[in-house]
Amino acid sequence: MPKSPRFSPNPVRVIDVLAYPAVQLLDVTGPVQVFASANDLTAVAGGARPYELRVVAQGGENVTASSGVTLAAAPLTKPGEVLDTLLVAGGEGVEAAIENPVLVEWVRQRAAQARRVASVCTGAFILAAAGLLDGRRAATHWKYCAKLAQRFPAVHVEPDPIFVCDGPVWTSAGVTAGIDLALALVEEDLGRSMALAVARYLVVFLKRPGGQAQFSAALTLQAADDKFGALHDWINQHLAGDLSLSVLADQAGMSERSFSRHYAEATGQTPARAIERLRVEAARRLLSESRLPVKRIALRCGFGSEETMRRSFLRLLATTPQDYRARFGT
Repeated sequence: MPKSPRFSPNPVRVIDVLAYPAVQLLDVTGPVQVFASANDLTAVAGGARPYELRVVAQGGENVTASSGVTLAAAPLTKPGEVLDTLLVAGGEGVEAAIENPVLVEWVRQRAAQARRVASVCTGAFILAAAGLLDGRRAATHWKYCAKLAQRFPAVHVEPDPIFVCDGPVWTSAGVTAGIDLALALVEEDLGRSMALAVARYLVVFLKRPGGQAQFSAALTLQAADDKFGALHDWINQHLAGDLSLSVLADQAGMSERSFSRHYAEATGQTPARAIERLRVEAARRLLSESRLPVKRIALRCGFGSEETMRRSFLRLLATTPQDYRARFGT
């Protein structure tokens, strides 16, 4: 077990993890293991365990996950019981969960008594059903972003981030993103050194950031037949060059009008927006893996100026290149 950083004692933070029939197993066990590892590493360092973990379910019965594995669960905690963090898991059983008025009301009441609330994957649907995401930014599994936005129009769904923090409410993308979310909560509670120690012990990346896309830009642009895959490869090799509509259409062997129409049908985006995403992805990689000046990165990725790159980062990642490097750089 790696050495852990020493730190000042903290009060015990009680975490309730909500499970239900057909829950996604890793949505529960991933975050629980992160907090449990923080407890273990803290104890090794001579401190008091910072977290008390409870997996809870309606009725307090064993819960069978969608994988067929059975989880032991305690009954739903009562109003007034001490609670620091409420974490709601996702899974195939989420549809039945959001149609359960007792469960939704319990989430609403306990959230009002917790310091913060979080969801993993489609657990965001339960938070939304309880009204906890109204007017807030939120993330969920990429496959269900459109459904969440359509079903709960008051929620500002963000399809790209691994996790989103909007005030005291945290939401994360699919399955393993719950581990990223839990590491971020540990970092908020106990500091970056402890979060890094947990990540190292679990052999996962601490730096898979909340500002990173769930998939690479090139992957999100792929259609089933990857009609423009060769074009995207060419674009990535010529990001600093002329990528005007006429050049792209010529490269694809089409007229400009035909290219624009077929490209939008295949990718769901205009060529200009797609190029912006590819340039931002390339810039993110250079910001995190190199020490090149921001101005040079902007030019190398085809933005033309720092300000243009800054606007693209704010639009797509809700952060600036400088802040991105400060958090995720080497």
